[in-house]
Amino acid sequence: MFKTGIIGCGKVAHLHAKALQNLPKSDFTAVWSRTPSTAKKFSVQYGVKPYSDISSMIKEEALDFVIICTPHPFHKDPTNQALEAGAHVLVEKPLASSLEDCDSMIDTAEKFNRTLGVISQRRWYAPVVRVKEAIDQGKIGIPVLGTVNMLGWRDEDYYNADPWRGTWIEEGGGVLVNQAPHQLDILLWYMGEIDELFGMWGNLNHPYIEVEDTALAVIRFTNGALGNIIVSNSEKPGIYGKVHVHGKNGASVGVQTDGGAMFVAGMSSVLEPPVNDLWSIPGEEKLLQKWIKDDSEFFNSIDPTVYYMERQIEDFLRALDEVCEPLVSGLDGRKTVELFTAIYRSQRDNKVIKFPLNPERDRNDFDGRVKI
Repeated sequence: MFKTGIIGCGKVAHLHAKALQNLPKSDFTAVWSRTPSTAKKFSVQYGVKPYSDISSMIKEEALDFVIICTPHPFHKDPTNQALEAGAHVLVEKPLASSLEDCDSMIDTAEKFNRTLGVISQRRWYAPVVRVKEAIDQGKIGIPVLGTVNMLGWRDEDYYNADPWRGTWIEEGGGVLVNQAPHQLDILLWYMGEIDELFGMWGNLNHPYIEVEDTALAVIRFTNGALGNIIVSNSEKPGIYGKVHVHGKNGASVGVQTDGGAMFVAGMSSVLEPPVNDLWSIPGEEKLLQKWIKDDSEFFNSIDPTVYYMERQIEDFLRALDEVCEPLVSGLDGRKTVELFTAIYRSQRDNKVIKFPLNPERDRNDFDGRVKI
């Protein structure tokens, strides 16, 4: 058994609370909020103890690990406080909104010999795993082209639901920071390290927010492969999110991770099951329809908003038990932040951005997100 807790009581925290209650190796014990009344309300709902001090919560309850559910730009401080107090930490995506915060969190985890991970529960979708296995088994040869196409929609009610949404300082960015990290993480999981990137972003039809609703990038990976990213919140009511990989032998594999209107924690449900929408490996083409049928039936038999959280938390607990890295580590989380940071910097500087990226400590324009 591991004693577990949650830091932050926003909408997504409720999904984590249900997952922590469901898992047999989790003893969900405590919750923190900077607003005592919010922590109290949450604690009553889930039968845990409320706290307004992170260090006290971890030490008094002897918590083994906590999940960070605060807004993106406010992940660093509670994460570091929890690590210093002795807890392992799993952070809601993205790991942070800046590379400087990512590096601080990773350094603190190393200093105190704690495990740091980041939520990317779509890695546990069966169609996503199937693509990864096909790549690892050499069925498409060396991956030579990887693409992300995520065409979603967020309306004004979505941005009005929480005061931090749609702002640079409190959300950290738009579609790149909030909606796209799942697909960006999967692309990097499939394709590996990036060598260079050229990107741009804009706000096409959301005049009531500060942040971008659309972004594009062209990528060269370190193995010579190419990549393309199109992510947007500008297509009503939401069309799909896809990650496709094409191999050197001509075969292609892909997954539609999201279909229709995109899931919003605490506001909507998952509308369409994830499916493999592309599969041209010789001899396996006819398996596609069976996979779609089987995967859809299973997906529709569970609560996917909680089930895949459970699988990732389960993996994190396994890593603690076996003293090894979780499937999605803090370093993996940094790679996603590095990717979207490069897109912001590329537009600002109007040039190709070479990897790896370091934090910019000599300027205060938030990697080109805000004008100074």
